[in-house]
Amino acid sequence: MGMQNDTQLNATGNNKQLQRLSVAGVYEALGTSDQGLSLEEVQKRLNEHGKNILREEKGQPLIVKLLANFTHLMAILLWAGGVVGFIAKMPELGIAIWLVNVINGLFSFFQEFRAEKATAALKQLLPTYARVVRDGEEKRIPAEDLVPGDIILLCEGDRISADARLVQDSDLRVDQSTLTGESHPVHKARNEIYRDDLTRAEFSNMVFAGTNVAAGTGMAVIYATGMNTEFGKIAGLTQSLKNEESPLQKEMRRITKVVSAMAVSIGIVFFIAAVALAGTDLAESFIFAMGMIVAFVPEGLLPTVTLSLAMGVQRMAKRGALIKRLSAVETLGCTTVICTDKTGTLTQNQMTVSDVWMPRRGYQVTGTGYAAEGSIVAEGSKDASVDADLASLLTGAGLCNNARLIPPNGESPRWTVLGDPTEAALLVLAQKGGIDPAEQASLAPHIRELPFDSSRKRMCTIHQPQGASFDNGTIVYVKGAPKEVLDLCASYVKDGKELEMDEALRDSAMRANDRYAHKGLRVLAVARRRLTKGSALPSSLSAYTAELVEKELTFLGLVAMADPPRPEVAEAVVKCHHAGIRIIMITGDYGLTALSIAHRIGIIKTDGARVINGVELEKMSEQELKEALSGEVVFARVAPEQKLQVVSVLQSMGHVVAVTGDGVNDSPALKKADIGVAMGMTGTDVAKEAADMILTDDNFASIVNAVEEGRTVYNNIRKFIVYIFNSNVPEALPFILYLFSRGAIPLPLTIMQVLSIDLGTDMVPAIALGADLPEKGIMDNPPRSQKAPLLNGSVMKRAFLWYGLIEAVIGMIGFALLYHLHGQFHLPLQGTGEIYRMATTMTLAAIVFSQIGVVFACRTTRLPAVHRGMFNNKIILVGIAVEISLLSILMYFPPLHELFNTAPLELREWAILAVIPFVVLLLDETRKALQRSRRNIRACGEKL
Repeated sequence: MGMQNDTQLNATGNNKQLQRLSVAGVYEALGTSDQGLSLEEVQKRLNEHGKNILREEKGQPLIVKLLANFTHLMAILLWAGGVVGFIAKMPELGIAIWLVNVINGLFSFFQEFRAEKATAALKQLLPTYARVVRDGEEKRIPAEDLVPGDIILLCEGDRISADARLVQDSDLRVDQSTLTGESHPVHKARNEIYRDDLTRAEFSNMVFAGTNVAAGTGMAVIYATGMNTEFGKIAGLTQSLKNEESPLQKEMRRITKVVSAMAVSIGIVFFIAAVALAGTDLAESFIFAMGMIVAFVPEGLLPTVTLSLAMGVQRMAKRGALIKRLSAVETLGCTTVICTDKTGTLTQNQMTVSDVWMPRRGYQVTGTGYAAEGSIVAEGSKDASVDADLASLLTGAGLCNNARLIPPNGESPRWTVLGDPTEAALLVLAQKGGIDPAEQASLAPHIRELPFDSSRKRMCTIHQPQGASFDNGTIVYVKGAPKEVLDLCASYVKDGKELEMDEALRDSAMRANDRYAHKGLRVLAVARRRLTKGSALPSSLSAYTAELVEKELTFLGLVAMADPPRPEVAEAVVKCHHAGIRIIMITGDYGLTALSIAHRIGIIKTDGARVINGVELEKMSEQELKEALSGEVVFARVAPEQKLQVVSVLQSMGHVVAVTGDGVNDSPALKKADIGVAMGMTGTDVAKEAADMILTDDNFASIVNAVEEGRTVYNNIRKFIVYIFNSNVPEALPFILYLFSRGAIPLPLTIMQVLSIDLGTDMVPAIALGADLPEKGIMDNPPRSQKAPLLNGSVMKRAFLWYGLIEAVIGMIGFALLYHLHGQFHLPLQGTGEIYRMATTMTLAAIVFSQIGVVFACRTTRLPAVHRGMFNNKIILVGIAVEISLLSILMYFPPLHELFNTAPLELREWAILAVIPFVVLLLDETRKALQRSRRNIRACGEKL
């Protein structure tokens, strides 16, 4: 029973060749027989091919991931700052700076770290045991011990362990949704297939690892195991894709470099100035330079950004979107393309009959889903009654059926299906017409079934009504593809009579079928045959065959159905178009159906849209695909690697791509995308692990809401960056005055006070800006360019040259005013004692109260602050209360006076401080008014 290597590779490496072989040819190609492999041969192949398991690639060691958060440029600066603190005999400063670094690093590590569970989730989908035939005996073995050439036995409920070619089948149907994303079970049969226009998942004589047997039984020969299966290839693709940095992560890395370089440069300049201009010794000059660096490094930036993103996550969760990776929040805001699947995301994943066609008239069917809520209404009237002809059709549709409807229960709040969704839709149709299929089945029990197969394109069930004899009164019901069923019909039902079928009626029925198909509806024909004495049928029930039964049928009508779009999706698509976001449908369903849905919900607007199926896509070059993606296009019947290919090409075209998915087949594309979006209700664990975001309601509209939140988060991050950076100027100016006065002006702000601003008083107001609500019209603008920096010239000017200068001047006025109020304003100013401590405290307080004004001012860029509402962001009010509370603790808690060089202020100083926020707001409102005036003048000039 040996098998030559070249034969095996040729057979297993080319599915299309293997599917063309007869059963005998399959046994020969895979070196086996109907008795299975011998134990000796099994061991040989196990050594050659390895275990039937998914290999897991080793990721970056945990310690490396952890250390990376403590060795970037800003972290190194802070480590050096701590060392200088110890050298300068200020251990409390060194410890404080190091603690900042440790907290930043741990925060970032826990934010970014997430154990890679995708492979583990994939493994859980593979069964642990399988039934095989070896040495002519049936055995139950661990699934990991399967090898190519093994014969596996399949029955209803089994999870398939490897890729295999069928050699026996009996009404076998397989749920391949983990691979294709399409929920309806697929009929499988051992017959040879010679077509070249099918994707691998469409080969009806092959079964695949990770899929489930929905009904029937079968026997198959394994041709691929482990990582060589279609399932394994998906796992390999998923593992090989590295997590890319989000746009925000790239931008934060750039900002870190810019700010660090700026801080170091300023430190070097002032070190040289201290030595050359002030005559300060090297050690003191070095400490002074480090003070400048600490002042310009925004220690609170990273944790504040993280907390702001976390608050965005909370808001998104309330709108049906769970974010797994914090940086993904902002990525949504610059998304330019959404690649979405169809079933369950754009549609309700509930097959529903919408139309019925009969020789006498047509009907519309109201209601959607699997709950029998709705009615059947005759065309051109409001009549919802069911006549005898329609009742015959509904009875046939309900009896030629293997599905079951499951009412709402603890597992699902809505009606669900056990079996084929198409057949479930027929049961619901019968119930809407007042026909109870269960009752009809009791009156005419099911005695035999000839299952669907791809060559006949139909199925039939045989029923024996109560009181009828085996050979007289038995009824056959047939349903299937319209043309195949109509070709077998010799009569049709009209007004309760069976009339002879003619070509005119057959043509009329096919034209109706074409109309429905053009709308993307799935169409089935239903027919019956009454068996009477003299029908030349065998007396044995088991001898009934399709050739004997499925002829001289009576046509009952056509049933058209579809998975209806979600009602809220059309509005969400309009929002996307307004926001400059393109939507591309990528589905495992058929092209005509996908195109029809795309037209109905507004994704496709023209009649010239192109439908590309998986076979066509496989033959396209990258340039041809780019050209196709530049126009309106729908991708249908695509394989997992092809979905990944589309995403990759879109990214190479400069797009920020969001991808939706729910099946194992979607996991590579979900991981490759800039933002992967998995379905929470219908999604597999694999898809959820590979994704960055999970939709709790499986609703496309929730993606649009999340995009709005993402844009809001980006705008808010820019606001609080302005807020955080503007305090650098008032923190640095005291050191400059101290330096250039050669000590005549003592240091108005100590390094510990600088840290108290960056890590204390600034934090909550900054977070409050990050929690601001979306501005009106935010979805009417195109996505921001990834090339547009977060810290641009406009932001720098507002932060440093406007708000920063205002705060610096106010801070220094406060410092000088304190000496003046106490009658000690004469140079050189006293640099020790209670008055000096009060003066530095006044500087600190003046900066804090200036920041109160700034937090309201920078909520808008050009519009008045009142435009946003002064008190609708309650976190800002909490932040102000926290600022004043922290400031009060530094002033009035004696144990902190020595550490922070603070002292209590008197009531008159507090009165002065209370005015500062209004001064800042007044100055900023004046600036904004002038800006608006200039813009209006320019606009008028352009019109003239």
